[in-house]
Amino acid sequence: MQQPNEDRFRHRDLNWLSFNERVLQEATDKINPLYERIRFLAIFSSNLDEYFRVRVSQLRQMKRVKKSIRKKLALRPSKITKQIIAEVKDQQDRFGEIYHEEIIPELAANGIHILDAEHFQAEHSEFISKFFNDKVEKHLKPIRLDLKKENELFLKNSVLYFLITFKNEEKLAVVNIPVEECGRFVHLKDENKKHEITYLDEIIRHEAYKIFPEDDITGIYEIKLSRDAELYIDDIYEGVLAEKIYTSLKQRTDGQPTRLLYDASMPKDIQKKIRKLLKLGKIDMMPGGQYHNFKDFFSFPDPTNNKDLHYKELPALPHRVLENSDNYFKEIAKKDQSLHFPYMSFSYVEKFVAMAAEDENVTDIKISLYRVADESVLTNSLMKALENGKRVTVFVEAKARFDEKNNISWGRKFEEKGANVIYSYPKVKVHSKIMLICRQEVDVNMRYAYIGTGNFNSETSEIYCDHAIFTADKNITKELSRLFKVLEGELIIPREKSLLISPFSTRQEFIKLIYNEIENARAGKKAKITAKMNSLEDGEMIDLLYKASEAGVEIRMLIRGFSCLIPGVKGLSENIYITSVVDRFLEHGRIYLFENGGDELMFYGSADWMNRNLDRRIEVISPVLDKDVKKEFRDILEIQLKDNVKARVQDPEESNRYVERKKGEKKIRSQYEIYNYLKEKHTS
Repeated sequence: MQQPNEDRFRHRDLNWLSFNERVLQEATDKINPLYERIRFLAIFSSNLDEYFRVRVSQLRQMKRVKKSIRKKLALRPSKITKQIIAEVKDQQDRFGEIYHEEIIPELAANGIHILDAEHFQAEHSEFISKFFNDKVEKHLKPIRLDLKKENELFLKNSVLYFLITFKNEEKLAVVNIPVEECGRFVHLKDENKKHEITYLDEIIRHEAYKIFPEDDITGIYEIKLSRDAELYIDDIYEGVLAEKIYTSLKQRTDGQPTRLLYDASMPKDIQKKIRKLLKLGKIDMMPGGQYHNFKDFFSFPDPTNNKDLHYKELPALPHRVLENSDNYFKEIAKKDQSLHFPYMSFSYVEKFVAMAAEDENVTDIKISLYRVADESVLTNSLMKALENGKRVTVFVEAKARFDEKNNISWGRKFEEKGANVIYSYPKVKVHSKIMLICRQEVDVNMRYAYIGTGNFNSETSEIYCDHAIFTADKNITKELSRLFKVLEGELIIPREKSLLISPFSTRQEFIKLIYNEIENARAGKKAKITAKMNSLEDGEMIDLLYKASEAGVEIRMLIRGFSCLIPGVKGLSENIYITSVVDRFLEHGRIYLFENGGDELMFYGSADWMNRNLDRRIEVISPVLDKDVKKEFRDILEIQLKDNVKARVQDPEESNRYVERKKGEKKIRSQYEIYNYLKEKHTS
């Protein structure tokens, strides 16, 4: 495989920042109601936290690799980290401008006022004092630091703290801001019944003299430390991997620091002192605003209950066939049935599992769980199936980042009820979203499959755009059965012909499909590739797309996240056009469409064109075989390709400019158009 270089490949971590810039654009787009723009600020902040904990942490780990090896692999972690820090600083400056110059004034215009400690009035004093005394003070854990002595300070990951300075310059103090216990926002009570809201931070700031009654406070500065989110487990996997992961979770709390976000008004000498106490480098210091953890704005209150400040509700659409069916097996045996979230309810999946749990003819239920909801109808139905004597096999991905503890806990619950629970392989994640149900029908053992692009999680199904198909196709279900046998350790290779299964065949089959388009283009036939995915990183696939572009293949892509491919470059990628849709819901589905000389081939599933999805994860990509379902998928894909409201062009300059709408052209906001399309199709 050709080594990436700057002329042919973008750095994934730098381009990811371009994606988060699109999220920031949504926070300033007046098409979105005010509280939804606040939510996009929260998403931006949450994304950035995870980015530093995961991606920037990995860059830091690379710096430990020998310089000779880094040079050979063209790894330049220090240079990339500096570029990241510079870009993040620019984005955070824009974030501050949006918050202070747009959000706060618009909240005020709607009668909602955010007050800081300097603007507290006498009428607030009694409430603030009582709130602090009754609800806050007991959760505070002040740490005094004497700089004359050797000090080592430990801060928890992503917890907010105040760094407090005193007239005595040899002393510092740190005190936590107990958001988890007290909430981040406090609705101030006053006689005028105004909608005044303050941060918990400001109440502590105002009452700080009570925490340090004998000291003369000179400064109060908010800080937050991000720590490495990776779990470093021994290469020798002795014992149960899930147990090792479970016991290693504490590492996430006290892992290596990756960024200290601090109030930019903090004096330079104080910055130096805190850096020394935390044993940080200069590059780890990130100046910010007065407040951190804007992800808390997911819970920002709306005391006015003004519906105009939020998205209008989009009720889940009924499925034309499944809505009134009391026997999904009968309907799926007739023909494939497709679902599209969040436009349709995840309850159809839950009902299918519930039916299987109660059906006396069902013998086996097999399912892969990547991110398990805390408590759900689906998991309860699996438990019910076990009580009813069904054989239940649950593959639990113990390495799903940030969900390890919950996943393993659920695995134990299933085990206690008698399920065959299989946990992760050491170096392979199971990322596929698959379910297989075996049912004895007369003299035939029928198989029913569910293959999706999203997790078996009712909560995320309401905000993630995903696709799924129920099928009884004999080839698909037979190959899925083989894959479960691979997961259970009964087979080594699934021997698939219809499905594309990573790491066994996905890469090879996609390469064949792209080469087929190249050959057709060279033969003068129409050749086209249309692909929708979350991210594009794999160097071999990108090189092949460049080759296809040079051969004259028309390549149209929808990529929501980052992309290492540089589109629109003459002589390299001039036939590749990429747009990205960031809107109300998070685009998460993957659809791949190949012209194939006029006999189109369509696939969908859980895999992006990334190294990990092609080579290091169990992924399932399925052909779309049913002609009605295929048309529905194609129509949805076409609507998204025509988006001219929320689509941004991915150009060589990474400008994130919106798709230009031609004069007189109809506005197409694809997520709403898809909703209307499915509404007409399934309710008419």
